[in-house]
Amino acid sequence: MRRIVIIALILAVLAGAGFWFTREKAVSVLLTEVATGTVEATLANTRAGTVEACQRTKLSTIVGGRIEYLGVKEGDKVKQGQLLLKLWNDDQQANSALAAAQVALAGKRSEEVCIAAVNAEKEAKRQAELQQKGFVSPSREEAARTEAAVRRASCDTAKADIAQAEAKLKSTRVEQGRVALYAPFDGIVAKIVGELGEYSTPSPPGVPTPPAIDLIDDSCLYVNAPMDEVDAPKISVGQTVRITLDALPGQTLPGTVKRVAPYVSAVEKQARTVDIEVDFTQPENTGKLLVGYSADVEIILQRRENVLRIPSASILEGNKVLVLKEGKLEARSIKTGIANWQHTEVSEGLQAGERIVTSLERAGVVAGAKAVQDEKVAK
Repeated sequence: MRRIVIIALILAVLAGAGFWFTREKAVSVLLTEVATGTVEATLANTRAGTVEACQRTKLSTIVGGRIEYLGVKEGDKVKQGQLLLKLWNDDQQANSALAAAQVALAGKRSEEVCIAAVNAEKEAKRQAELQQKGFVSPSREEAARTEAAVRRASCDTAKADIAQAEAKLKSTRVEQGRVALYAPFDGIVAKIVGELGEYSTPSPPGVPTPPAIDLIDDSCLYVNAPMDEVDAPKISVGQTVRITLDALPGQTLPGTVKRVAPYVSAVEKQARTVDIEVDFTQPENTGKLLVGYSADVEIILQRRENVLRIPSASILEGNKVLVLKEGKLEARSIKTGIANWQHTEVSEGLQAGERIVTSLERAGVVAGAKAVQDEKVAK
């Protein structure tokens, strides 16, 4: 009898152990509570954008030559019309001086022949009066008229010589402009290629030669960013934008879409994109930004407030979520509205206060499984 009792106890222990080790274990999951809030439909750039200057020019002389004058250095602020650089051009200056002397000479000659023309016209008038009274012959009166006409033609020719000399002088001054660089606007000298006495070479067509002076107007900045071609139809001028910069971590700057490129950029080994330009809505609050900063933009397409929302990462394929109900995970179909990478609007299928699973990557997290809430609470 004792043996039978012992055997029964052993069998009971084995059965209990088997049940313990083969029972379904509850999986630990992270949960978040369904609640109301703001949801935005947004678009983001595919690659980092760049802070650009509204005005930026890379200046080079039209002709090559030795740098004779360099009036600025990198970082200098300049005014519109200020002379920045000039090449050696003594030969041009000599030609200009010669042209100026020719203008003066042509003026003197014109004055001389025009005075003679006036006197000849007066004499012709006197001869005509005398001929009418019979004091001189018609041939002498005709000769006087011919002389006056010749003198007037010489005067007109002399005036034309003045115009020709002035045009030549203007041409020499234009030539001098080919060797000088003037600031086209107020700005900052970003970079200078070349030193005093060195030879400066202009950039011929098709050859990317560095400019002599890179001038930037940093008083007006904007962001140029590439957007995926698929998103281009959704973008329009005037849309609100959030701008973030690596140089200003944790800070978001407001902006507005200023321009959408009318074509698609096809860069080798990169996705096709459409460039957009974004203005800073409050440029006075941006602080000191540098041209060339990397920037990211987020275009706000739609915004809805006080709507039911859940984390976008909690949605399974087929618009389903896992709800923890009475210790088990239940698959629930939902109907969604607008969404972004962080939140998705829920219009049907869930109620405020229900708890859904956010740790979908964990093993065993499937519909029907037993589950318990992890000690960590999903945000």
